[in-house]
Amino acid sequence: MSDARSEVDDANAKRRGPDARRANRSAEGNQRLTLHFGRDELVIRQRYEVLSIVNDILIGIWFVIGSFFFFYESLTYYGTWLFLIGSIEMLIRPVIRLARRLHLQRINAHATSPAEAEHDF
Repeated sequence: MSDARSEVDDANAKRRGPDARRANRSAEGNQRLTLHFGRDELVIRQRYEVLSIVNDILIGIWFVIGSFFFFYESLTYYGTWLFLIGSIEMLIRPVIRLARRLHLQRINAHATSPAEAEHDF
């Protein structure tokens, strides 16, 4: 049965061209993967991912600058504030993930398939 299916796939790939044949051969032995994403869900995921990346960059900046400020006695006070800001932004991280999850659940409430909001970045 598997050989007959492979022959049909090869015949279909020949009609589509050499790239299709190459993709068909490389996919042999692998399970088929089907992903279903709505356009709105993809846009929402991308926006929250960008927001999360910007937040992570800012966290790194606050901690690095704060660390340099601790080398100088006169800047220690400001370094402490930068560490506090970085710590607060670390608390923002799960808030972004929670907001994204709730947003996706809200738009997928009308969908027939379950939301894929459990995959965090």
